[in-house]
Amino acid sequence: MNRKAFITWGGWSGHEPEQTSALFAKLLAEKGFAVERVDSLSPLADTEKMKTFDLIVPVWTMSSIAKEELRGLLEAVRSGVGIGGWHGGMGDAFRQETEYQWMVGGQWVAHPGNAIDYTIEVVKNDPITAGIGTFAMHSEQYYMHTDPGNEVLAVTRFDGRHADWIAGTIMPAAWKRHYGKGRVFYCSLGHVAADFDVPEARELTLRGLLWAAHAL
Repeated sequence: MNRKAFITWGGWSGHEPEQTSALFAKLLAEKGFAVERVDSLSPLADTEKMKTFDLIVPVWTMSSIAKEELRGLLEAVRSGVGIGGWHGGMGDAFRQETEYQWMVGGQWVAHPGNAIDYTIEVVKNDPITAGIGTFAMHSEQYYMHTDPGNEVLAVTRFDGRHADWIAGTIMPAAWKRHYGKGRVFYCSLGHVAADFDVPEARELTLRGLLWAAHAL
C-alpha cells in the first residue's frame, strides 16, 4: 500500500522547521511514503485533499492559522487522517486555538534553564517504544500542560535546578491519543535538527509518525 504524508512547515525559525521537516520527509520517504512538503498552511483549507493523506505533520511554532485552514486540518483528522509531530512545531503552534490544543493533547508552557542535560524514560511497552530505554538529551526540557486522557509513552523528570517548585515533577514527553477517528502522536523532543542525531529521539519520533499513519 502506497501511503501519503503531507508536511507543512514554517513559523518561528529558531526551531529549524525547514531542516527538521526535511529530515522526516526523507525518513518517511525511505519507509515508502509519497511525501508532499510545503512552507504554507493554505493547502489545509482544502479538506477533501487533506483527507487523501495518511499522515499530516505540522511544523509551525507559534504562528497563526486561518479559520478555514484550521477547519480543514481538524476535519481531516477527525475523519481518520493521522497527525504527528514534535517539540514546538506541533506542541506550541497556534496558541489561540484551543481546539487544536485539544487535538494535540498538550501545550508547551516553559523550558526551565533552556538547553540543559536531562533524560527521557520510556514508561510503556508499545511498538513505538520497543527496544528504546532511558536515554540522555541536551536540549530544552519541555514543561507542558497535558491532557489526562493521553496514552503516555515516555516521560522526563524535573530536578528543580532551574525552578525549585517543580522539583520531582514527572512530565509526559511522548504520547499517543485519538481525535475523532484520527491517530495523534506527539513528542516534545526536537528543539533543533541536531537533537535528532540522538538515535533514540529520531527513532521514537519516526515510529510515532508511522503509528499515526497506520504504518506501524
